[in-house]
Amino acid sequence: MFGYIWQYVYTSFLRYWLKWLIRQATGTCELQRICSGYKPGALRTTKAEFSLQSSKNKVLKVALETSTNNLEQCVDQIMKEKNIKPQRDPRFKESLHICLLQMTGYSSLYRSVEELRKEVYSSDNPKHEAMLLKLWDLLVPTVRLESRITKQWGDIGFQGDDPKTDFRGMGLLGLINLVFFSENYTMEARQVLSHANHPKLGYSYAIVGINLTEMAYSLLRSGALKPHFYNTVQGVPELRHFHQLYCYLAYEFDKFWVAEEPESIMQFNQYREKFHNIVKSHLQDPEVCLTLTFSSKN
Repeated sequence: MFGYIWQYVYTSFLRYWLKWLIRQATGTCELQRICSGYKPGALRTTKAEFSLQSSKNKVLKVALETSTNNLEQCVDQIMKEKNIKPQRDPRFKESLHICLLQMTGYSSLYRSVEELRKEVYSSDNPKHEAMLLKLWDLLVPTVRLESRITKQWGDIGFQGDDPKTDFRGMGLLGLINLVFFSENYTMEARQVLSHANHPKLGYSYAIVGINLTEMAYSLLRSGALKPHFYNTVQGVPELRHFHQLYCYLAYEFDKFWVAEEPESIMQFNQYREKFHNIVKSHLQDPEVCLTLTFSSKN
């Protein structure tokens, strides 16, 4: 209870006067101190983001909702509002611009991911069908698919004869992630598939992949992935960066599952939650980078 009271008093009253006193003493505003005091990455961008969110100045608040094309103008307005002279602080403009690119880019990435999640897989769409067949060819190139609807799909972890039913919930996003992993990390994806087909420790490769897509999506939606993207993308994160994060989750979950040696697939939810908590604990580290340690083909 005391913590909440202190937080309210600090953010509502003390923080403003503390910032004012420091500015009088140093001649720099809070954003300047953040941009000069921290190296590029999550720590600097999250502190700048909090500063903008907490500001009562409309010009600063609007910056968080500005489009990428208007960011340079937005930075100029902030510098004018805060009376920041480029000659005295030549690095500030570029540093703040990068921070804003990351902040607004994260929101843009979420919208793009959400669009894919809402797009329903359609067997009448040639592009959708081509992706599905490509997934098969990448994972089991030596086995010919007998027909479009076949029990063979079970070999790569789909539940029924027609995989399109398994994409509900994550829409096209789940399939795109599976294909991206298989195309860019083919050897690793086949290795994971071999583990998934293990007679004792096996699991449904495709279904687990779609489930991990949901995990990545929920982390993105909650904002938990901000430190990761702020550390790994010095600018606007794109869809490929989200797909690369999925690759990390797919590969690391497989390692985790094999190491844990669950008694059966019936314990999947329990181990999924345990893995989810491990990922969330990693994201508490301001230096976090959830990336695979080996290079992709692209």
